[in-house]
Amino acid sequence: MTGSPFLALPGAVVGDPPDAGVAAHYGNPMVEQRRLEEGRAIVDLSNRGVITVTGPDRRSWLNSMASRALDHLAPGESAEALFLDAGGHVEHAVHVVDDGERTWLVLEGDAAPALASWLDRMRFMLRVEVADVSDAFAVVGAMPRGDGFPVGLPEGALVWRDPWRQVLPDGYGYAPELGHAGADWRYVEAIVPRESLADFAAAARAGTVEVAGALALEALRVAAWRPRSATEVDDRTLPHELDWLRSAVDLHKGCYRGQETVAKVVNLGRPPRRLVMLHLDGSDTILPKPGDQVVGRKVRPEPAQGEEPERRVVGAITSAAMHHELGPIALAVIKRSVPADLELIVESHGIDVAAAQVEIVPAGAAAAVEVPRLPRLGIRP
Repeated sequence: MTGSPFLALPGAVVGDPPDAGVAAHYGNPMVEQRRLEEGRAIVDLSNRGVITVTGPDRRSWLNSMASRALDHLAPGESAEALFLDAGGHVEHAVHVVDDGERTWLVLEGDAAPALASWLDRMRFMLRVEVADVSDAFAVVGAMPRGDGFPVGLPEGALVWRDPWRQVLPDGYGYAPELGHAGADWRYVEAIVPRESLADFAAAARAGTVEVAGALALEALRVAAWRPRSATEVDDRTLPHELDWLRSAVDLHKGCYRGQETVAKVVNLGRPPRRLVMLHLDGSDTILPKPGDQVVGRKVRPEPAQGEEPERRVVGAITSAAMHHELGPIALAVIKRSVPADLELIVESHGIDVAAAQVEIVPAGAAAAVEVPRLPRLGIRP
């Protein structure tokens, strides 16, 4: 991929991984958050990967491997799907949209070659073709107020609409729907020819559209409890731990790799770890970084005089951001057994940062008794 023309805009500061190659901000991340939230700005995501699958068997073939039903995906319809390993751990998360001739998959840029290679090896004798088209197509994000986009899109552009704002009919939500932080999440992604980026940058220079950097999008994402593959996923991640069954898993669909683990954990109701949002003490102006340890501090019922509370590492920060209304916030993955009212501390930059826990996947997550137990093998009717 060539350098993005957005990086030549006034004030552009290039981002750090996983947002290297695009602008982290253009001088004022807080203002950019408001622009994005109000539907007035676009975000350069041209470092994302884009894969296409063509051929008459493409949807049924993808459906056989993905966690979400894709065999009946209509032209223009959006979906999110996961590719899992045999143990049910997340390997890839993709944003899916079909144009009637090709199925488009958007994912983290550094993951595209590996997924394209794996898909190509899985074709066997089916009538499908897989191509990594990241050099020819790019992604631009926005949070429009209506069905449009903040800037005119070139002919043939596809728009993917994030399903995170509500639990899909065949999904399952661990977090209560009432008061869910993602209820107002209106995020969309446009897939456009890469040469269109220069036109968008020119429109920004002319003042016909505003821009926001990756930091603005990340802050709004964290506030919406929305998991991201590049930040929340490690080699042990099960979709249940991130509440990803609400948007990316079809519990009435069988016959995909990892499906038995998905069904088992749903029916038992005990994800090994769980995602939480943390409200952080901002008095030290310290923003934790991914990987910083989350520590639980437990006071004994009858502590000895001068005895310090017991400290145990219970998890780690996955994403952190400075939100324009909430202040410093973070997502963290912690042990399932950590009580919801346990005092938490983030060890960051050599100091202790107090953290108030907001449950996303509850500590007492129960079995999904209303979800039928899935057969070992099955097909979607």
